[in-house]
Amino acid sequence: MKIICIGRNYAAHIAELQNERPEEPVIFIKPDSSVLPKQQDFYIPDFSNDIHYEVEVLVKIKKVGKHISEEFASTYYDEIGLGIDFTARDLQSKLKEKGLPWEKAKGFDGAAVIGDWLPKTLFEDVNDLNFKLLKNSEIVQQGNTNLMLWKIDEIIAYVSTFFMLKKGDIVFTGTPAGVGKVSANDYLSGHLENKELFTVKIK
Repeated sequence: MKIICIGRNYAAHIAELQNERPEEPVIFIKPDSSVLPKQQDFYIPDFSNDIHYEVEVLVKIKKVGKHISEEFASTYYDEIGLGIDFTARDLQSKLKEKGLPWEKAKGFDGAAVIGDWLPKTLFEDVNDLNFKLLKNSEIVQQGNTNLMLWKIDEIIAYVSTFFMLKKGDIVFTGTPAGVGKVSANDYLSGHLENKELFTVKIK
């Protein structure tokens, strides 16, 4: 299994981090070792003082595909989820300044929270999904997939140009505005169309 992540896919998030708006999807990979085991707390790593939460809608690939056309992309997934792309923002900033890859800031152990999965058939339109992240019972991020610069099927088609997609691969589709720092004893919960799909306690 590989975890394929899309960066800078919501205009408001691009603006809040003062990043340049990309002309094509920004792709990075998280290793499978970055997945936080179910029911396990997230421990802030020693190498960062600025871990940020980034809630994202997830898609699970159900069959092998390469050079997938956008019109057929919807046949490559039938489950939708929600997760967190934890980011060591201080480390990422240093890497970006030097033009270096982000993997140390994005792919460390526990950096990928993957919540429960829901069948795609539950939703009328995957391009109109409301989702939110609560920190200590207060909403800190909320978004809708209709605000994506690149929609889910566009992402799958684009990614498959470079990487063969395999059954079980997971696509993180990008985060909306509102990212922020976590601290010890914070409690996070993620909701997709008012269904709670994950909870995480920060240590």
